[in-house]
This record gives sequence, structure tokens and C-alpha cells, in this order.
Amino acid sequence: MSSESFLKEIQAIGEKFLLKLQKLPKAEPVEIVCFCVVLLFIVTVLVLMIIACSCCCYSCCGCDGRPDTRSKRSQVRPAA
Repeated sequence: MSSESFLKEIQAIGEKFLLKLQKLPKAEPVEIVCFCVVLLFIVTVLVLMIIACSCCCYSCCGCDGRPDTRSKRSQVRPAA
């Protein structure tokens, strides 16, 4: 998928989302609840991804940006 078609797809999704938001005040209660559930799912996935990435980065690099050498294990070879 080229970057141009990807941007068009993202723009189309954004336009659909804005249209849905504009129609939300006049929608039925079931439709409002479904929209809120989908929105809550998307927000939850994004928050969990941010937490996972920050924990992974913290365990690899630490706060100062240097790699954590304590977690690496050296391989022990048998004596000849």
C-alpha cells in the first residue's frame, strides 16, 4: 500500500468519524451506546500500546537512554 493511498484511507476514516459525531445528538440511545463502546475499545487499545511500549523501552534503555547491560547474560563455556 503506497503512502498516498494510506493517507486517503485515513482521511476517509476521519471524515466518517466526524460525520458520525455530527449525527450523534439525534441518534437513538442504542446507537449512542454502541458508538461509545467502540470508542472506549479504541482508546483502551491505544493506552495499552503506549503502556507496553513505554515499559519495553524502560526495561531496554532505562531512563537515561543508555542500554541496560545488567540484564544481559554472558554465555559460560566448558573448560577444556
